[in-house]
Amino acid sequence: MKNRNKIPQIRLSDKQKEKLNEEIKAFYLDERGEEIGIIQQMQLLDLFERKMAPIIYNKALDDAKKWFSQMLDNIDSDYYALYKSEE
Repeated sequence: MKNRNKIPQIRLSDKQKEKLNEEIKAFYLDERGEEIGIIQQMQLLDLFERKMAPIIYNKALDDAKKWFSQMLDNIDSDYYALYKSEE
């Protein structure tokens, strides 16, 4: 079996980071009534990117594999449903 390269760390684009920083800022203001500075926003986003993103990514892969497996199971039954009677 071929060796698989380690998947690189998930990286967000600058535009995605900007949007998420705004979401973090709004969350703190709405939920906690606190202002949060840009440095704190960036630190939280970095934490999420390093620690949470791989977990969420792996869960999405597991969900996709489960869905794909179910579709493959359906292919077999769908295939035989196409058979015609040979009378």
